[in-house]
Amino acid sequence: MYDGRNIFTKTKVMIEEILKPAIEKCLDELYSATDQSIQFQKTRKDFEGDITLVVFPLLRVSKKGAEQTANQIGEYLKEKVVEVSGFNVVKGFLNLEITQQYWYNQFVSAYNTADYGTVKADENAPTYLVEYSSPNTNKPLHLGHIRNNLLGYSVAEIIKASGKNMKKVQIINDRGIHICKSMVAWQDFGNNETPESSGLKGDHLVGKYYVEFDKYYKKEIADLVADGIEQKEAEKQAPIFKKAQDMLRSWEAKEPAVIALWEKMNAWVYDGFASTYSRLGVDFDKNYYESDTYLLGKKVVEIGLEKGVFYKKEDGSVWIDLSAEGLDEKIILRSDGTAVYMTQDIGTAIQRHEDFSFSNMAYTVGNEQDYHFKVLFLILDKLGYDWAKSCYHLSYGMVDLPSGKMKSREGTVVDADDLMEEMVSTAKGIAKELGKLDGMTDKQANTLYETVGMGALKYFMLKVDPRKRMLFDPEESIDFNGNTGPFIQYTYARIQSVLRKYNKKQTIFAEVEMTEKEKEIIKHLTDFPTIIQEAADGYSPAMIANYIYDLVKEFNGYYQSTPILNADSDELISFRIALSGLVARVIKTGMKLLGVSVPNRM
Repeated sequence: MYDGRNIFTKTKVMIEEILKPAIEKCLDELYSATDQSIQFQKTRKDFEGDITLVVFPLLRVSKKGAEQTANQIGEYLKEKVVEVSGFNVVKGFLNLEITQQYWYNQFVSAYNTADYGTVKADENAPTYLVEYSSPNTNKPLHLGHIRNNLLGYSVAEIIKASGKNMKKVQIINDRGIHICKSMVAWQDFGNNETPESSGLKGDHLVGKYYVEFDKYYKKEIADLVADGIEQKEAEKQAPIFKKAQDMLRSWEAKEPAVIALWEKMNAWVYDGFASTYSRLGVDFDKNYYESDTYLLGKKVVEIGLEKGVFYKKEDGSVWIDLSAEGLDEKIILRSDGTAVYMTQDIGTAIQRHEDFSFSNMAYTVGNEQDYHFKVLFLILDKLGYDWAKSCYHLSYGMVDLPSGKMKSREGTVVDADDLMEEMVSTAKGIAKELGKLDGMTDKQANTLYETVGMGALKYFMLKVDPRKRMLFDPEESIDFNGNTGPFIQYTYARIQSVLRKYNKKQTIFAEVEMTEKEKEIIKHLTDFPTIIQEAADGYSPAMIANYIYDLVKEFNGYYQSTPILNADSDELISFRIALSGLVARVIKTGMKLLGVSVPNRM
């Protein structure tokens, strides 16, 4: 089986590969013990050392106390392993110090590796699918979609960087009663308004009529209730709602005039979405449309009935009973033969596997759909698709703003385009206030505003564990201090300034006596390939974000206390320039995996 993670040298694993056989030999020679559990962990920051051996599991073979056992193993390793320069013991923990030569060799290897940290997939690498965005065509994208898109895109890029083939897909929800609501409202109140005549983006124009529908619908309900009709009955009898239901039936019957209107309004929306996606910096390899895939799902229902996976009730509706799995009964097809979301998702999943023969597929969808995906994966498994076990729900929490929770139909949704524009405008104001525009043309300045504003938005969204509900504070996200995108971007630009001042081609650099800070930076840098693999396995851009932030903090402390261009010798200057350059490369690669650009000047 192909495993991309074996391609790269990684500090922690490499140290283990050196130490583990030596420890096994030590245990055999000292205690006549073999096949023991050898556990390593990072050395705590308040202790000296580079890697720690947990000694407690070995006490049953040493028959000695923890400190005595640790000292005996430490002495053995110091004598027999050239990479071990010293050790100290804290209770049952053996903290091993690794030679500067080892760290220098690791640094040289990293520095000389193109695209350091990432693995290029080959033809034998598995194919992963990541689904994200998946909007409705009755309104523009909002704040929740921003988290969804940024998360899905970044996860896809990280998995790709870990050595897998990657395809990004979305399902566009372009059919159903909600679509017809916008269409009815435009017919009744639109006066043939178009994106061109209104000056509105197409998705905003269609969303405007979705809101208009809801306003008029509520008014009609209130009038019916005032006439003595029960609330629930009034909701069904409201004339405009009936009109939307009639339009849906006409659409399903493929009535030409309704289909033409549907195609026209959807085209407006797609143009608007394309503009938003472009500014967000996300893309897709293939779009799927609910208007196609719900038919695929209906075909699979017949197969499921034949296999006994589904059953039909007296009213003709089709169900699955998952009570044996601790769930409940789930409808698959309504009594009138119309599809539900589950029908569509079954068909789409099967079609995607036919299209891409994927080994794994992740769905980027909010945590309110956790139950839906448990059921979906179970159904696919029961239908006999072995790849169903490799499907994953990338579940994420809601995004709140300091002003409160979002709403949608009332028109108070936090619009994605408005939020992006606000971020760029805020970046412009802060950049001017901090005087970071000296010597820039207007074009360069506008590019910087976009880079900083969008970088702030993306980084802040992605630094939080996807599973957590998060509070997005635009002002906090664009601060040039702390765990923010602009702070990281500024550090990258600062390094580029140093490299420009050096103004020499960096080819080779001599081995020097490293400071403790330099060794710590190198240790951090050599963890980068491992972090990418772990972030890919965990579907977690937050791991990349926080790794880069920690690296930047370490480098800034180093930069403030250590002369680089004014070091004592040319060899030291050359080494420190190379170290700074590798830090910048890792920052750029890591931020790119988050979809964030870094500026050369700031």
